[in-house]
Amino acid sequence: MRSFLILVALIVATSACAKRIPTAAGASPGTPYVSWIIMHGDRDNPDREFACQSDRRTDCVVPASRPDEQVFSHVFVYYHGAGAETVYAGSVQIGFLQGAPESHNMKTNVTVKKNEAITNQSVIGIVTNAAGTYPLTFALDATTGTGASQPVRDTVSVVVR
Repeated sequence: MRSFLILVALIVATSACAKRIPTAAGASPGTPYVSWIIMHGDRDNPDREFACQSDRRTDCVVPASRPDEQVFSHVFVYYHGAGAETVYAGSVQIGFLQGAPESHNMKTNVTVKKNEAITNQSVIGIVTNAAGTYPLTFALDATTGTGASQPVRDTVSVVVR
């Protein structure tokens, strides 16, 4: 089990998500921001069911894993360009996945090139078997080509039932 969690791949520059990429409502042009989507399913298809996303936030609920049925979750994080080259650095902590906390702390150093609108990362893991509310925490700094830095912070409550 532990080796599986260690092997959970952080997939950089994933483009296979079939859901619409969320955008920030009311974000002014040139403002760095991050959007996200949480999916869940089984080992064969962790993208089977939609849980929630950053645009049109609703309650974010995923089922808990059970001894006879593990639930897998696929968390997509989208880094949006701000016109100039934009570097996002920091971490994204995913509290509702099983395993040691450090195994679900995505260290981030992502660049959205000037001519790109978006870059992304994703992680797949097993949802905890303990019901409760867990944080998905974004602690990032976005630096544009001008050298200006802006904090990008957000915490999402994910309910595991």
